Amino acid sequence: MSENHALWRAHVLANHILRSAPPPSNISLTRDVCLQYTPPEVKESCGFDVKEMRKLLDGHNLEERDWLYGIMIQNNLFNRKERGGGKEFVSPDYNETMEQQREISMKRILYLLEKGVFQGWLTETSPEAELKKFALYEVCGMYDYSLSAKLGVQFLLWGNAVKFFGTKRHHEKWLKDTENYLVKGCFAMTELGHGSNVRGIETVTTYDTRTEEFVINTPCESAQKYWIGEAATHATHAIVISQLEINGTNQGIHVFVAQVRDQDGNICPNIRIADCGHKIGVNGVDIGRIWYYTHNLMLVNCILYVGCIIHQRLNYAYRFDNFRIPRENLLNSVADVSSDGQYVSTIKNPDQVTARNQFQNKTLYCFLWSCSETNVFNFIFRDLEHSWPLTCGRVTIAATAIYSAKIGLAVAIRYSLSRRAFSDVANGPEVLLLDYPSHQRRLLPLLAKTNAMSFAANDMKMTYVKRTPETNKEIHVVSSGLKAVLTWHNMRTLQECREACGGPGVKTENRVGHIKGDYDAQTTFEGDNNILMQQVSYGPLSINLFDYTIMLLIGSFVEFQVSKALFSEYVSCKKRNKPFKGLGLEHMNSPRPVLPTQLTSSTLRCSQFQKNAFSIRERDLLERYTSQVEEIQGRGESRELSFLLVSISSHITFGLSFSYTNVSLCLQSHQISEDLSKAFTEKAILQAVLDADAKLPIGSIKDVFGIVRSMYALICMEEDPSFLRYGYLSRDNVRDVRREVSKLCGELRPHALALVTSFGIPDAFLGPIAFNWVEANAWSSV
Repeated sequence: MSENHALWRAHVLANHILRSAPPPSNISLTRDVCLQYTPPEVKESCGFDVKEMRKLLDGHNLEERDWLYGIMIQNNLFNRKERGGGKEFVSPDYNETMEQQREISMKRILYLLEKGVFQGWLTETSPEAELKKFALYEVCGMYDYSLSAKLGVQFLLWGNAVKFFGTKRHHEKWLKDTENYLVKGCFAMTELGHGSNVRGIETVTTYDTRTEEFVINTPCESAQKYWIGEAATHATHAIVISQLEINGTNQGIHVFVAQVRDQDGNICPNIRIADCGHKIGVNGVDIGRIWYYTHNLMLVNCILYVGCIIHQRLNYAYRFDNFRIPRENLLNSVADVSSDGQYVSTIKNPDQVTARNQFQNKTLYCFLWSCSETNVFNFIFRDLEHSWPLTCGRVTIAATAIYSAKIGLAVAIRYSLSRRAFSDVANGPEVLLLDYPSHQRRLLPLLAKTNAMSFAANDMKMTYVKRTPETNKEIHVVSSGLKAVLTWHNMRTLQECREACGGPGVKTENRVGHIKGDYDAQTTFEGDNNILMQQVSYGPLSINLFDYTIMLLIGSFVEFQVSKALFSEYVSCKKRNKPFKGLGLEHMNSPRPVLPTQLTSSTLRCSQFQKNAFSIRERDLLERYTSQVEEIQGRGESRELSFLLVSISSHITFGLSFSYTNVSLCLQSHQISEDLSKAFTEKAILQAVLDADAKLPIGSIKDVFGIVRSMYALICMEEDPSFLRYGYLSRDNVRDVRREVSKLCGELRPHALALVTSFGIPDAFLGPIAFNWVEANAWSSV
């Protein structure tokens, strides 16, 4: 570059600078220039004591919850990050690979183990110990569902299975080591070809009298153990649910313990492990598959084994080729095999033996916890410790679903109390999102429902930890209904909260969207919601045990279970001309209440009106449901098959031969089954709220409680078409209900911040948009 050219460029730049006004030295982006974040607490007041409300909502073990919150927040292992204004947050790093998420999840578990979090989770059985376990488990799920899902496999499935199906020798050998993670368990029940139909499981175990060992084999591809949590990487032992053949006789489903890895993580001989791959959520859980192959499939084994080596843990296979386990590894609380190969049952009563032989196995009944009036089930409930793995799991799932909904609501409502959009006057300030009636409508009814469901979940936990043989049926039925309704509510709430946050709701650091992906699996595991609900409305009958079990094992689905229980109770009481007692059906001993034709605001908010409306719905649907079964029976079908036609008519794909083919009636009956199960569960939730309300002293909390209760009751009426479909409410009544819900939204709006604050969730467990989202997205935070 020439000297003249350089001088020319300097001259041009100097003229440009001199002609430009110098920038002010104190320039800043002030409130007058740019939108500023204002914490909701500045303008929102608390009309009640949030600490006292939290005691009501959490219900138990607040100190232990806060202790565990603190452990997680203070340790970098939980991915502590500073985002905007010096505020710290903890949440999983979702940029990690699937393998990294699995390893960090296990490291977090081992850290919590060092801190004593899991002490007594299997070895202490007092109600206080179980409630503490529930509380700590819920906190783990609020941080990361992968973490709580791994714990659920370890303690609720593997641990509880050993505890329930096993005897003293099994407890002494495995329970303490499970608590200390010297043993890492998985629960190998479901197969590729059979998930809910446990009776159809194809894995076969035989007994070798020469070596006194059981031999496990997988006879075909559909018999592979499929979708088994912790199987792909971490499990050292597996609960194996298998058919048992003794001397050529199939003794039915039994439960075995098989060691699948040594303490160094090496896979045991004759086993192959396959990974189920990447999932829409909970990728911190290593879900895998297991095969136990016979010799005629050894070539396939070898091919896949080579594939495993090539893919380096991307395609493991769990294969059991004549896999041998000691005779003592049969969990023998209800049946055993002697050293010389004789099958021995603990059932001594002749009636019980007959019932058992009709299905060949009692263990399966115990496991699925199917209450019945038959002698065999009464025997089970009296004789065992009432620690059913799947029922405990359903109670836990229902509770954790509510806590994830609370996270979504806390984030979305806090954001809507600081985020503004549009102005209602020219040049005026923009309006807060939550001041728009449409935004209130989408979030505040869900807030009221979540509060109401918290009380129902707490009541369920209290009933479970204090369980007796007399409460077993109630626990089974109510937990089935709550598991379905609360997990569905969680999915709907998280989706609405995600949308209410707009684009930022998609961002994983703001938690809502990713939590929805994690918790989606809750609607199908440990019982598909649709069929579990049907169990509520039917219930176990005093029928041929074999036929009943076929109905039960078509699926351990929630809707199926809920509908069955109500039908059973109704038929039993009517047949014996005895009053209804239990399952909340006592209202059917009184004359049917009559709802007023004109519904004023005070009527709609009256707790007695709300209870009457829910009771009328349940009574009428139960009567209609029973009538449909009897109508099909009148056409020549058995009661059992009539029930199947009514309850699962939309799923008639079982290859059964039906002489009755009136599809229209079947579909109508199926709708009644769904409506009945929903009516039962929603009434149970309302009753939990009414019980809690009755204990409150007059004051600000009781006032807000009344708004929440009315919102819950009326939004259920508005959203359930059965109130209009079956004529419980007229069209004018429905309009009155809808109008009242909108009024309640306006009344709940001033309490929104206080209500989400009373959830007691630490700020660090929420997302940045719940706080100073301007600072969190500033250039200085990049």
